This record gives sequence, C-alpha cells and structure tokens, in this order.
Amino acid sequence: MDSTILVAGIGNIFLGDDGFGVEVIRRLSARSLPVSMMVFQDFGIRSVDLVYALHTPWKAVILVDAYAHGETPGHLQVLHITPDDIPTSAPVMDGHSLNPLIVLSMAKQQARTLPPVYLVGCQPLTFGPEEGSMELSAPVEAAIEQACDLVINLGYQLAQNE
Repeated sequence: MDSTILVAGIGNIFLGDDGFGVEVIRRLSARSLPVSMMVFQDFGIRSVDLVYALHTPWKAVILVDAYAHGETPGHLQVLHITPDDIPTSAPVMDGHSLNPLIVLSMAKQQARTLPPVYLVGCQPLTFGPEEGSMELSAPVEAAIEQACDLVINLGYQLAQNE
C-alpha cells in the first residue's frame, strides 16, 4: 500500500462545523473518481482507529478537519505537518474527540516513522450550541466542494512525487 494515499476525515458530526472533515469524506466517496491511489475514510472521533490505520505504509496521509487558523469562516488552508510538528510524547486521548497531533504522536511512538502528513483545514464559524448541532454553518457548507477538489488535487500531486 505504500503507493496509496490515505484521506482521513475527522471531526464530531454533533458539534456543528467540527463535522467538516466527515462531510468532505462523504462527498468524496460519492464521486466517481479514477483515483485508485486514494482511500477515503471517515474516522470521525475514533482516535485509536486512526492510530492503527497510520501503521499501514501509506505514501502520504491527508487529514481533513475543521481547523481554526484565524481566517474568515469557510477559508481553506493546507498545512504540511512535519515530524518536528509532532509532539514526542502524547497526552491521554479523549474518547469524545480526535486531536490530530495527539494521534500522530501516538502513531509515531508506535510505528517510529510516519509518511508525509498534510492537513486540509477549514476555518469554522461555530461548533454549535451547547446541546449540539448536526448542521454545518453556511460558510463551511459552501467550502465543501472546493475542499473536495483541493484534496483530489493534493492527492494527485503527492502521487506524482515518486
């Protein structure tokens, strides 16, 4: 599988815009794409499952998540997460959330090496009211298709870098 790219959607669908990554994966999975080099998977908040998935020798990993980076809601950003960005020791995982750096730290401790990791992040507007919400805000919803295109283009670029 070392020529395959894992595209992992993460986030809690019950917390408004935090469900961004899960929705991107749902839409990507519905597309008819000749992208045999990509595996689209919705991890939601299943941290341990993502840790184990990172033990597979992927060519690269693209994480898709809501990511507050100080821009206007719906703004997309791609980050290359380097080994130096990953903490050497991970705090305890929370069973109700998925923190990518904690997951990467645990996977790095167990597997010792990780493939190149990228984050396609969307600036959230809201994580919903206290009682939760399964709806994305309008600006984040409007960014979904652009995020799908961004993930596919990044996947093609990574696949060509042999």
